[in-house]
Amino acid sequence: MAQDPPPELVREIAPTGTLRAAINYGNVVLAQKGTDGEPSGVSAALARELGRRLNVPVAFTTFDTAGAVVDALAGPKPWDMAFLAIDPHRAETIAFSPPYVIIEGTYMVPAGSPITQNDQVDRPGVRIAVGRNTAYDLYLGRHLKAAERVFAPTSLDAVMVFARDHLEAVASVRQPLEAYAREHPDVRVLPGRFMVIEQAVAIPRGREKAAAYMSQFIEEMKASGFVAEALTNSGQRDAAVAPKSRVP
Repeated sequence: MAQDPPPELVREIAPTGTLRAAINYGNVVLAQKGTDGEPSGVSAALARELGRRLNVPVAFTTFDTAGAVVDALAGPKPWDMAFLAIDPHRAETIAFSPPYVIIEGTYMVPAGSPITQNDQVDRPGVRIAVGRNTAYDLYLGRHLKAAERVFAPTSLDAVMVFARDHLEAVASVRQPLEAYAREHPDVRVLPGRFMVIEQAVAIPRGREKAAAYMSQFIEEMKASGFVAEALTNSGQRDAAVAPKSRVP
């Protein structure tokens, strides 16, 4: 992959001359706040590497939820790249790269719950706490037939709502649920997963050359071991690097 992309491509990726990168702190697998207060984790590492290759500065804007990241694209603080789960509804306004990380969406239930498998959750009377407009919220909204979603502002808040209101389940990313369960013996995480969450780089639609470059960039970052190293360096060894994708 060329280390010095042509100026017209740089302008399409970063039209202001600065790469404006949106970081979602709501997904602890991908982003954490560093000791210096700056974003860290695989998302921030990818943004900084892209900025280095484009020879432009990187400016981070941070958010607490993926939904806020999506909304910001049309707001006063638009971004040039973000890190979001691939979703058909989001794809109406956002172009996605191939996935770079695969994360499992799973449920946590009370320790004494009769629910033991993921396919037992979608039943009448089951209330599922979920962060509004997260990837798993959007997925459950398309697939649930009988269970009810109970919305919280963020995924962290969803766990609190689950515990406070004695709900039947909470849906989220596996890693933070397992961390919570290790400290709270009154809950347990169900085995397996109800969905695979494909995390990708997102850019605004209409930037075709930028989208093609981003896809090649992500494939190189996976193949070179950059993504795996960034996950390890940020303490996310349980997260899986996405397999190779076919890029035009």
